[in-house]
Amino acid sequence: MESYYLDWANLLLRWLHVITAIAWIGASFYFVMLDSSLEKPKDQESLDKGVGGEQWAVHGGGFYNAQKYTVSPKKLPDHLHWSYWESYSTWLSGFALFSVSYLWNASTYLIDKSKMDWSPGAAIGVALAFFVVFWMVYDTICQVFGKRKNGDGIVGFLLFVFICFAAWLACHWFAGRAAFLLVGAMLATTMSANVFFWIIPGQRKNVANLRAGLPVDPVHGIRGKQRSVHNTYFTLPVLFAMLSGHYSFTYTHPQNWLVLVAIMLGGALIRQFFVMRHHWKLGRASHPLPYALVGVAILVGVIVLLKPQPAAPVEAAAAPAVSFAQVQPLVQQHCLACHGAQVQMKNVRLDSPELIAKNAQAIYQQVTVTKIMPMGNATGMTEADRALIGRWFQEGAKTH
Repeated sequence: MESYYLDWANLLLRWLHVITAIAWIGASFYFVMLDSSLEKPKDQESLDKGVGGEQWAVHGGGFYNAQKYTVSPKKLPDHLHWSYWESYSTWLSGFALFSVSYLWNASTYLIDKSKMDWSPGAAIGVALAFFVVFWMVYDTICQVFGKRKNGDGIVGFLLFVFICFAAWLACHWFAGRAAFLLVGAMLATTMSANVFFWIIPGQRKNVANLRAGLPVDPVHGIRGKQRSVHNTYFTLPVLFAMLSGHYSFTYTHPQNWLVLVAIMLGGALIRQFFVMRHHWKLGRASHPLPYALVGVAILVGVIVLLKPQPAAPVEAAAAPAVSFAQVQPLVQQHCLACHGAQVQMKNVRLDSPELIAKNAQAIYQQVTVTKIMPMGNATGMTEADRALIGRWFQEGAKTH
């Protein structure tokens, strides 16, 4: 029953996480687009009010006029819309999902003993430290180098180097699937921390000063904008890391950390294209297509490098039919710990010939095609074992 309820918790938390992430990322993408699309107002009334830029848009049968004040309006309305719960709820639901999916069963999902044979408690502690340490290093880099000449470029380079190091470390310490997710969660934690520690507090200080009739310090807006821009470049890499768990050919590669870094870099470059294209349309920047082309070229390069080698053809006479007597011991050795009489992860049970036959297609997909199971290959299943199960399924998955 514990496995059954954990599966429900996983499903509902995943659903909630996707919903809140859509809300957060959608709002983030919209405001980045809006900032990049603002034009100086042409009417004197808007200029007199302190409007620094505006965008006219048509959507849903109506016309909208979004305006941004250079520092602050002369008078604040009583009601202000704040964008922060999308960020907080996304992180909270994501951390809860990470806890249920990986921390709760750390020995199965987080630890790969061929890489690091440590206790579940130690693995959990180090995994959580990734979130804290990366945020501290990132925040220090931003504060030390962000205000210098060419600060954005310096910060971007240092962050890329540190992300490469973190990806290498995670992929050498944790199971591949968990390592990819951990790096994505590390970046997502920093995104939410930017909102919690810098963006919202700065906005609150500005609002409080305006309400009190005090001058507004523009540094809060500048710093908030900087962190918001960083967040938008983290978005596509984070989304890939979250989705990668369904595609074992990425995280099972011997140089999986390079695969992770390359795809995240490609995603960031493609995001740069979408950020810059609005400036280009208004004549404020050169055409950003090269960013997209380089990003796509990186992704294509990864696809080519990961292409599996074709298997050598096997002579029919040299490959006798696989019997169930050969398959059942493999299932007992590699599958029953999570899919036996005591535990049925994902509500799958494989402790009888009838149940193995019933789930034959799922076994074939998970063991032979995607190679996701056993999780982290904790039981040491060989390629020959996977091929044997694959042949058994293709020959009809017979149990007699």
